[in-house]
Amino acid sequence: MRRFRCRTALAAALLGLLAPLAGPSGTARAQVPDQKEQQERTVGDVTGFSTAGPVFHLRAGEAAARVTFVAADTVRVELAPDGTFTDPTGKDIVLPQGPPPPTRWRDRGDRYELSSPALTLRAYKSPLRFALHRADGSLLWAETKGLTWSADRTVQTLARGAAEQFYGAGMQNGRGNTSHRGRTVEVGVDYNWDDGGHPNSVPFYLSSAGYGVYRNTYAPNTYSFGDPVTTTARERRFDAYYVAGRTPKEVVGRYTKLTGRPFLPPLYGLEIGDSDCYLHNKNRGERRTLDALKVADGYVERDLPLGWMLVNDGYGCGYENLAEVNRGLAGRKAAMGLWTEDGLGKLADQVKAGQRVAKLDVAWVGDGYKFALDGCKDAYRGIEDNSDARGFTWAPESWAGAQRCGVQWSGDQKGSWEYIRWQIPTYAGATMSGLAYTTGDVDGIFGGSPKTYVRDLQWKAFLPAVMTMDGWAPSDKQPWRYGEPYTSVNRKYLKLKEALLPYMYSYAAEAARTGVGPVRPLALEYPGDPKAATEAAKYEFLSGEYFLVAPVYRDSEVRDGIYLPEGTWTDYWTGRRYEGPTTVDGYRAPLDTLPLFVKAGANIPMWPGGIRSHRDRTAGSPLAWDVYPAAGTSAFTLYEDDGVTREHRTGAYAEQTLTTRTTDEGVTLELGPSRGTFRGKQAERPYEFTVHTGEAPGRVLLDGRELPAGQWSYDPADRGGVVHVTTPARPTDRPLSLVLAH
Repeated sequence: MRRFRCRTALAAALLGLLAPLAGPSGTARAQVPDQKEQQERTVGDVTGFSTAGPVFHLRAGEAAARVTFVAADTVRVELAPDGTFTDPTGKDIVLPQGPPPPTRWRDRGDRYELSSPALTLRAYKSPLRFALHRADGSLLWAETKGLTWSADRTVQTLARGAAEQFYGAGMQNGRGNTSHRGRTVEVGVDYNWDDGGHPNSVPFYLSSAGYGVYRNTYAPNTYSFGDPVTTTARERRFDAYYVAGRTPKEVVGRYTKLTGRPFLPPLYGLEIGDSDCYLHNKNRGERRTLDALKVADGYVERDLPLGWMLVNDGYGCGYENLAEVNRGLAGRKAAMGLWTEDGLGKLADQVKAGQRVAKLDVAWVGDGYKFALDGCKDAYRGIEDNSDARGFTWAPESWAGAQRCGVQWSGDQKGSWEYIRWQIPTYAGATMSGLAYTTGDVDGIFGGSPKTYVRDLQWKAFLPAVMTMDGWAPSDKQPWRYGEPYTSVNRKYLKLKEALLPYMYSYAAEAARTGVGPVRPLALEYPGDPKAATEAAKYEFLSGEYFLVAPVYRDSEVRDGIYLPEGTWTDYWTGRRYEGPTTVDGYRAPLDTLPLFVKAGANIPMWPGGIRSHRDRTAGSPLAWDVYPAAGTSAFTLYEDDGVTREHRTGAYAEQTLTTRTTDEGVTLELGPSRGTFRGKQAERPYEFTVHTGEAPGRVLLDGRELPAGQWSYDPADRGGVVHVTTPARPTDRPLSLVLAH
């Protein structure tokens, strides 16, 4: 526990030093408030109104309110109790939003109506209260009392809808993928990385009524989703942005348009990472930084994937021979990363020596979340300013806006069944706050066991980012340390993660475009399903739209309570089909089996061949499509770029769409041309199709030409019945048609 205690003690010491000097946002407080200031006050009647373009000003005695439409579907509401507006976040979090929308206002007697093309904010006059409506008049939210403040906090009080559900607040350990309704959640640093803690908090929440609220502050927040809903920020100012959308995805998208889209990681960032101290390691004896290469050899020799290594992750560790270490890791198909124990002053030289990953543990200990956010942005920028690579950082405490620059990691934890249980809802829930890449160490950094390691790695293979942390548990945490049969099971899932990189990378590109991350709670994809918000769906999640993952979190080979929403779901391993909505009990899950289901309509792009690195791909490597036909039409668009550089930001990428149509005559697969270009793009490649039909076709046609039986096959014993077709190498810029006719 030395590492955790050291960090906690350091954090507590710094917070103790800062407390007498700073308020919640780290700003100096000149004097102790008098008794009048400490009393709670509520805004009174409107005493003045004026407007200037998209900005509207209201007075209520000494207090001033300001309403700004920053986009047609986004409005900002501020209240300054003393009449003077401030903004401690400055330009740190909210990005420029372009020209403001057209606005208008009307005096309706009892209220002012302030409108954009999409929204109308009603400002009731006596007393001043706000209510937000869509342009069609439908209500999004309404205050039941005016904004309230005291010396050190402001509170908004909203009516709660009869069936309204709430999500968000960032990474909420043990919670988040099911509704916060009836619960209170905290937003702010607490240095609790266990169940109930809230590392990587975000002052944003989302309502099923079709809106989201971002409190523009560095101060801690408390959201109580009772009746009424009360949301508190610990500062004497009110500043909130409201975004509206018809679906939860739209709300998350508009929030991330405001605060920044998630970054697109490099391909190696979606492979497993390995972290340890290789110089002056107190737990493992004297070693040298070059000894990291011996561990990397362990991955190579055992045919285990490895994307990157942190070679100095430990207090007092240091490093040496960076350039030589980097060359050695590159020869083993891994990138080099470093922990920023000493801050970012040496980052430029480190990046020039080969560093491509920055882990920012120390950058969250400081004067509030601004320090942490600046560390994330500075490390990200430092990698990009000194190389052609993409910025790639990890941090255990962050804030709104950190999705632009890093992976949010849940901190130092102990491997156990309980650890697995509460982490399942944590990461999927964080997606509701625009955090696209959230994760924890495989089997923690303390404790652990052979079984918990296997079970934890299984489901984390379906997260975008994951790593192991060594040197703190009784034995190291590489995936071969417990021997057989555990090594083989771990290899199976790491190889599956590698094979699914085209699928996951396509969703990472979607996150960068839309703000919606790859790992999703059922409530995000099925907002109309009443069970999606409840405990029935708490211990499962979606990886992309099509994989439903239900981890085993007890020492058992049977998994109960797997909720499958609407649709046809196929067991990935056996091919057994289930019609949702349904709950599966008694699912047989021996140690090598993760309960995993695929939704009908899935067209899954994959890299076949059991590769251990994206660098194993060659100009002639095949692309596989694993297809689960559904009635009607479904499609998936594969995204590709060079996987490492930033050239995709200037248009160097390609997309290719597979469309599947199922009719009474059979199944038709239309693979469109790959549109776009990038460095290293395949000019031609073979395609491998596995189509889960459950029955043999009468004929198979490729581009209208019937294939002889030897060029395709049907295996009734393969996962319920699968048709296999492999094409010769074909130009990627030409379409392909495959028909499986009855």
